[in-house]
Amino acid sequence: MGPSRSVSLSKKTGNKLHRQSLYVKQKQEREKEKREARFRRKKEEDRDPELRRARVAQNQPATIDRKRVWDDVDDDSLSASVDMEQLLKRRRLRQEEAEERLAAEEAEDGDSGEEDEEDSMLGSGDEGEPPSDEEAAAKARAKRVIRDDSLAPSTVSTNLDLTPESLVAKFPSLFSDDGPAVPRVLITTTLNSTLHDEARLLCTLFPNSMYIPRSAHKYSHKYSLREICKFATNRGFGSVMTLREDQKKPIGLDIVHLPSGPTFHFSISNWVEGKKLPGHGNPTNHYPELLLNNFRTPLGILTARLFQTLWPKAPELQGRQVVTLHNQRDYIFLRRHRYVFRDKRATEKSVVGADGKELKGVESIRAGLQELGPRATLKLRRIDKGIGRAGSEGDDAVQWEWKARMEKQRTRFNL
Repeated sequence: MGPSRSVSLSKKTGNKLHRQSLYVKQKQEREKEKREARFRRKKEEDRDPELRRARVAQNQPATIDRKRVWDDVDDDSLSASVDMEQLLKRRRLRQEEAEERLAAEEAEDGDSGEEDEEDSMLGSGDEGEPPSDEEAAAKARAKRVIRDDSLAPSTVSTNLDLTPESLVAKFPSLFSDDGPAVPRVLITTTLNSTLHDEARLLCTLFPNSMYIPRSAHKYSHKYSLREICKFATNRGFGSVMTLREDQKKPIGLDIVHLPSGPTFHFSISNWVEGKKLPGHGNPTNHYPELLLNNFRTPLGILTARLFQTLWPKAPELQGRQVVTLHNQRDYIFLRRHRYVFRDKRATEKSVVGADGKELKGVESIRAGLQELGPRATLKLRRIDKGIGRAGSEGDDAVQWEWKARMEKQRTRFNL
């Protein structure tokens, strides 16, 4: 019999070498028991897959993202932290219950209601007006957004069909589908800026964009942001970006949606150029695919819609380039990659789904990624109704603004 684990090694023997050997033997026994339990559990789970699902569900890590709390209100304003998918599901259920009650009340009327319907078919001209295009589009959007819960909880793709009607009414130009298929972006900097290379690097990230430096010479005219936006609108640009700097490093990005706003102010951290990334690749001029992840609140959907207007709607798949904007804890991670499909190596595992089973059709295929850059982390600070705070008028000039006390509760997020 081996020594008991509950007894301390220091009490078994005073010999140091003997204690070391006892410790090694105990460690080997523990590893052997763990390995046997692992193989035994694997055999049981192969016979009964429900055991594995229960174990995975029980052993999920308790991260801050999983502890996220939502506002239990029926509000779709920018200040409300509500899950739009769950909110629209609740509204849809209430609407169906109301329709069922009306149908039950009409069924109780009996024969009198049927006689009224027969009379109405004899030629009365009081017919209901057909629904307008906006109402029909809203009903179609409501039908599309109500989906069953996904089997893969890691799928966090943003569904822009969740856009509430209040946002569409407040920002009609941003949610309009009449814009060009290939948007044009004007990129500039602040006065006395030294970020010319970083601004030209942004031109490679946004297709069909142009960089125009701002002069601060004493004999030159120092154009304001409103004047620049006016010139850009007349020349067919859809957005204006202003790159802000501090100590010769980019610290902020202001995006104005033309012709009249809104204006989004982002702070920038962790800026890394593509050439400084290990194993980086060189980007091409192909239109990239756009991935918007984990934008779930009304404010998040509004931000995702802004990013969607900066890239062409028809990506060129032959370029195999992907731009990812991933929101996590109100920080937006910007990445650009090139992907390639290759054969699976013998030492690699196959691709599995949310249920732990291998996906059919891709057993021998793996995807490789190569980061192209630039890499940055954005954080939304303020949304102005017009072109900047100076160009916004009215009581609701500032639509939303980040404040320090918003992070007091660590499990509540805005995007």
